[in-house]
Amino acid sequence: MKGQLESIVQQMYRAGMCFDEAVREFQKTFVLIVLRQERGNQSKAADKLGMHRNTLHRTIAGLQIDLNLIRQAKRKLPPRSVTSESSRRAAQH
Repeated sequence: MKGQLESIVQQMYRAGMCFDEAVREFQKTFVLIVLRQERGNQSKAADKLGMHRNTLHRTIAGLQIDLNLIRQAKRKLPPRSVTSESSRRAAQH
């Protein structure tokens, strides 16, 4: 994983990205991934990120993350019970 991160940082550096911009992109991507995983549930996402829900809310606002896009994607996902059933079947084969 460290090698992958170093490769990404090299690409960002070569592209001329400054430190503040790189940190912001990392934060935004990290928060988005956790929010998607938790289906937009800010309380669960904050817990996974190790921060208070209010801090996450401020972070989302500061990073200009559109929660509506996450909520729309949330509606398109199958219920967790269906996903869990599919995962169990795939693991058995």
